[in-house]
Amino acid sequence: MTNETGLCLPPLDQVDTPIFKVPSEACDCHAHVFGPRKKFPFILDRSYTPPEASLNAYQNMHRKLGITRAVIVQPSIYGNDNKATLDAIKQYGDENARGVAVVTNNVSEAELEMLHTGGIRGVRFNLLFKGGVQLKDLEYIASKIAIFNWHIQLLIDVSELQSIADRLRRLPNEIVFDHMGHMPTNRGVNDVGFQTLINLIEEGHAWAKLSGSYRTSTASPSYKEAEVFAHALISASNKRMVWGSDWPHPGLYDNMPNDGALLNALNDYCPSDTLKKAILVDNPAQLYGFNAPLEGREHGK
Repeated sequence: MTNETGLCLPPLDQVDTPIFKVPSEACDCHAHVFGPRKKFPFILDRSYTPPEASLNAYQNMHRKLGITRAVIVQPSIYGNDNKATLDAIKQYGDENARGVAVVTNNVSEAELEMLHTGGIRGVRFNLLFKGGVQLKDLEYIASKIAIFNWHIQLLIDVSELQSIADRLRRLPNEIVFDHMGHMPTNRGVNDVGFQTLINLIEEGHAWAKLSGSYRTSTASPSYKEAEVFAHALISASNKRMVWGSDWPHPGLYDNMPNDGALLNALNDYCPSDTLKKAILVDNPAQLYGFNAPLEGREHGK
């Protein structure tokens, strides 16, 4: 499949059927919603331009997979304007959706209160695409959001993690790493950066999303090269793992993964039904506060 228009590819309409029984209240912990563009314009300085990917299309994919909860992550193409993400959370349903925002160092306490009430539970630092917040603001932003018990979400290549690991250890927040650390699988699990991620998880500082295997592995459509990384992460702490589809898979121009196949990969990562329930239900409920009211602060650790 190729794209001649300059836009990223849209997600596939076809969704493979799950090969295991998806537990009730399963959560997709990483997705984006794009558009409508007239209502939510993209920033000019961006790394990619996606076609519109509506909340209705996202929920339709979830219905096919038996997923009923979602975490909407602010994409880089909106910069620090979180309106589209907040709108998607509200439309999905406040009880079953949470979000991760992007804020700058001049964010006010009133705005943080508004974001919290709107379902935001973390702030994303995206170091791989234009439109993200830079690490120079990490400690300051982390201190401002700590009173809400929000986490820091990092989109980085963890082969470079060792240089900032001690900074992360000193933060008053949980740290969540996108896409199993977003490191090319050909570097191997013994890479010092990936092992630093393992250490942070074992120490109780970090979480990882079992997502984005197609971004780090070239072995489509199964992306089996990522399996050893998933096993290593789960072994570090199965209580600090969540799963995400990364729908609608922005920034792709040649091949598009099947969301059903990405979910089915969990059966290879952890055949146990108990463990799959932890990753799909229990761990997301803890990290994103699905069983807590939206309003009101949750004081940090």
